[in-house]
Amino acid sequence: MSLLGPELMARLERLQLQSRHRLVGRFGGEHISKRFGNTIDFADFREYHPGDDFRSIDYHVMARLDQVLVKLFEADDEVTVRLMIDTSASMGIGAKLDQAKRLAAALGFVALVAHDTVTVHPFPDGGIPPRFAGRASIPAFFGYLEQLTPLGKTPFHRATGHLLSQSALPGITVVLSDLLTPEWRSLVQLRSSGSDVAIVHILCRDDLDPDYAGDLDLIDTEEGNRLTVSITEDVARSYRGRVDRWIKEIIAASHGVGARYIPVDAEDDVEGILLADWRREGLLR
Repeated sequence: MSLLGPELMARLERLQLQSRHRLVGRFGGEHISKRFGNTIDFADFREYHPGDDFRSIDYHVMARLDQVLVKLFEADDEVTVRLMIDTSASMGIGAKLDQAKRLAAALGFVALVAHDTVTVHPFPDGGIPPRFAGRASIPAFFGYLEQLTPLGKTPFHRATGHLLSQSALPGITVVLSDLLTPEWRSLVQLRSSGSDVAIVHILCRDDLDPDYAGDLDLIDTEEGNRLTVSITEDVARSYRGRVDRWIKEIIAASHGVGARYIPVDAEDDVEGILLADWRREGLLR
């Protein structure tokens, strides 16, 4: 599977991941930091202290207000972008994992071009997350994503706990999942680390409005449990109502902790998602 075409990458190269919070990194990059630095973007004033560079004194303010103030400017930082990718068996239905890999590839590409660091956290894998840094790592990053396959259960609670246990800087965390597990509620814990969190909720037609009718044996792709059901119009209507309430609950929980909620259809064109929808949402600029 080709994750991104050359034309799309050329357009993505001009974009940058946008955080809604001021970030702190370790090295020079392209994100606004919580610290003050030496860029040309004015940030604030503070009182002059002995030892401050006299060239930072605002003499116009001193003449008007008779106060000696120094000008502070924005610092640019490199930050860590964490991509939590659900690789459980349910993501294999309706090509949801393929969509997740394409979107992760695009986000990681934008980050690596902007000199950010990217780590990938597939679950239920739970191993040591690979780390990618710099443009030269883009082929290895794409290769890693391409080999991800849907298998196993969705240990969302364990995955979020493992991420939170790591001693890393806040940065940006992007979750790409269908959230088809009762453990989805643990995603709200990710904001406790100070990370800017985006929940990319990837669903397909079979999740939202399955076109089934009559007597069927349903098999859980992750647990292997079998359930015999008779699907009537009333049953289908009830299912759609429960799905609607479930999505509204996830949206409310995400917004309640200050996380972005971004719905994605597994069949949507990735270029339209990135260059139109996500720029409008403010995740990319």
